[in-house]
Order: sequence, then C-alpha cells, then structure tokens
Amino acid sequence: MLREVSSRVKRDQAVISEDARERMRRAYYLEKKTLRQIAREEGYSRVTIQKAISDASPRTYTLTHPRPAIVFGPYQLRVEELMAENEQLPRKQRYTSHKIFEILQAEGYSGSESRIRQYVGAWRHVNQSPKLFLPLEYDPGHDAQCDWGEAIAIIGGVRQTVQFFVMRLSYSRRTFIMTFPSQNQESFLYAHMQAFNFFGGVPARISYDNLATAVKLAFDKKDKRKKRIENRTFVAFRSHYLFESHFCTPGAGWEKGQVESIRLCRHFLEEMCATSTCFM
Repeated sequence: MLREVSSRVKRDQAVISEDARERMRRAYYLEKKTLRQIAREEGYSRVTIQKAISDASPRTYTLTHPRPAIVFGPYQLRVEELMAENEQLPRKQRYTSHKIFEILQAEGYSGSESRIRQYVGAWRHVNQSPKLFLPLEYDPGHDAQCDWGEAIAIIGGVRQTVQFFVMRLSYSRRTFIMTFPSQNQESFLYAHMQAFNFFGGVPARISYDNLATAVKLAFDKKDKRKKRIENRTFVAFRSHYLFESHFCTPGAGWEKGQVESIRLCRHFLEEMCATSTCFM
C-alpha cells in the first residue's frame, strides 16, 4: 500500500499528458466512473484527477530556467546599448531590428536576424510604455474638425480633379463640404466663412492638420526640432472670428478622425458637384 501511494505521488509530480487527461475526462463524464475508480486505473491521486477533469484547457510548457544563448549571449548587452541610444535619436535615424542585426554582424555576430527581432521586441515590451488612447468627447458647438481632400468629379460633363474642403462639428456630426479647383489660402478662408454661415455660428475651437494655408513647419536650430509658424493672414482671420485653432500631431490622424474618415465616392460627387459648391 505504501509503495502504491509513493508511486502516485511521483506520478502527480510529473506533467499529465493530454492523452491521460482525455482518458480521465472521458471516464468521468461519459463512462460515469468515480474518482476512486479512475485513480485506481490511471495511478494518479484523486486530487490530481479532480484538477484534470475540471479544466479542459491544455497545459503549456514553461521554462524553469532560460535556455543559454550561446551565440547571442555575448551581444545581448550591445543590443541593449543600441536600444537605449535609440531613445536619444530623431525618429527617422533610430535603429531598426535589421539595422541592429547589420551592426552586430559587422562586430562578429553569426546568429540569425530573427533572434535579434525577438529580443528587440521583448526589450520594447518591458522598457517602453504602450501608447494610450482616450475617447474624445465634445460639448455642443465647441469643437469642429477641418481638412482638405481630393476627388474626381464630373462637372458640366467634364471629368476633373477637385479639391474639397470639409468642416465637421464634432458633437452633432453636421458636415459642410465645398469644392474648389485648388487648395489656396483664398479658397481656405472663403470656405470657412461659408461653413460658418451654413452652421449658423462659429465653433469655439477648430482642429487642423499642419495645413500650408494656415501654418508652416520650420526647423528651430536652438531646440533642434520643427516648430509651427502660423500664417499671418490666417491669424488675422482667426482673430476676427475669435475661434481657437488646434494643430494635430503629425501622423496622428485619430486626433481628428471624423474628417479623416469621410470618403466621397464618384457618383456622390457627380450629383453634388454640378456647381462649384457642395453642402452636406
């Protein structure tokens, strides 16, 4: 009896195979056997069998000790140095996994590139905070979003490219669209005036991309980064209507996703753009 108990303890300490787990579950749920019967047949304790039959998910293998990285190990600190250096570099000059692989190859690394990508991904997961996105909520009449777009329209029977100005109220989703032959400043400011007339008022704040008709990006030698310089004519126009302008982060389309998501199809423009203006 003692030998039998000792044998069960040793088996309990081992990982139960999926075949054994299936046999236990079939014996209990389909053949209606008791835990005592299954324990006698399989040689495991009733506690172990209870765990097996109550959880159908397969067990994953977890390393108790990490495998030694014979080839990559000596270069691990070098990769960490390059990743830390990345934080100080401009975005376009940062090291990619492939670039790090090329640097290590030049220094004698003989392993695979996939091992570098794997380690770089794990390093970023531990050392870099994930990007957080908060849902945007707006008060009535407070915010609007504005952008330019380009589409093909048939105007007077002629197929041509048009530039369409879009302004959308963020709370009500009410949208104004007006087409022009080009995206110049005169068209930009005139479209604003028509949008304000269409909405019956002026939003407190309007969000833009870094539109050339409103702002230009200049490199600041002192801060070593690009700096926005607002167009003087646009500033005077904004001062007259007393709205606040908000310029989105470059490449962050989600900051004004309402106008980014607007897509005008050809048949819509054929109907709406028979004249030089479109209202929606």
